[in-house]
Amino acid sequence: MKKTYKIDVDCANCANKMEEAARQTAGVKDAVVNFMTLKMTVEFEEGEKPADVMPEVLKNCKKVEDDCEIYL
Repeated sequence: MKKTYKIDVDCANCANKMEEAARQTAGVKDAVVNFMTLKMTVEFEEGEKPADVMPEVLKNCKKVEDDCEIYL
């Protein structure tokens, strides 16, 4: 399952850090951040619920870029 989320991030480098942090989160199969549109598309592992995984994605993204936001 894929879902797209609106994000708030200041620069393209920060967006790349968020993308990598999201990819390394358990339950995430793949993640792509588009800095130009300020959107993150997350593909979840089979059987994973987005509502359970996304808080962990946000926490991991905040570790690399503390002023970023993902609007769940």
